[in-house]
Amino acid sequence: MLTLAIDTATPTLVVGVADGDRVLAEAGVPSGTRHAELLTPTVTDVLARAGVALADLGRVVVGLGPGPYTGLRVGIVTAAALGDVVGVPVHGVCSLDAVGEGPRVVVTDARRKEVYWRAHDGAPLGEPGVGRPEELDLPDLPVVGDARFADRLGREVVPAEVTTAGLLRSIPAGPPAPLTPLYLRRPDAVPNVVRKPVTR
Repeated sequence: MLTLAIDTATPTLVVGVADGDRVLAEAGVPSGTRHAELLTPTVTDVLARAGVALADLGRVVVGLGPGPYTGLRVGIVTAAALGDVVGVPVHGVCSLDAVGEGPRVVVTDARRKEVYWRAHDGAPLGEPGVGRPEELDLPDLPVVGDARFADRLGREVVPAEVTTAGLLRSIPAGPPAPLTPLYLRRPDAVPNVVRKPVTR
């Protein structure tokens, strides 16, 4: 089955196309906060390099985060729209599960001097979390992900990112569940609830 994989949970935009377990083409684009600008051209490019038409796809898989509010919405909405256009199922997965493989703790940048993290030992151990690296009590497993946090974690961190193969491995059995983003905390931008009196 041909699968389009998308992840916008980190500053590196990931798009890939796979035939079964075999990745045909993949792009990891440093995108910062430019996911909306770069996602559609990257999908077009990766499909072309894989020699696959959009109509040939059998399913879509998208990372649900955790990650920044805007970035996640761009990826999830795009995946849902493409799935609707082609008429194929769209599977959501935890982006942390798509980083590395085997027993491990995955850490990614959560901004605000914090990390998102999740432990795996054959299967995910508990729900994804967020916190300051120096305050986390992580399981005694290899740590992979964003190596910039090694000093604050007091642990070696093997550099690793979300991959198409990781997204494919993370697809659960059965029909797709609703695409619910994993925000883990409130967005940075919140409406002003303080009402100022109107003077005439």
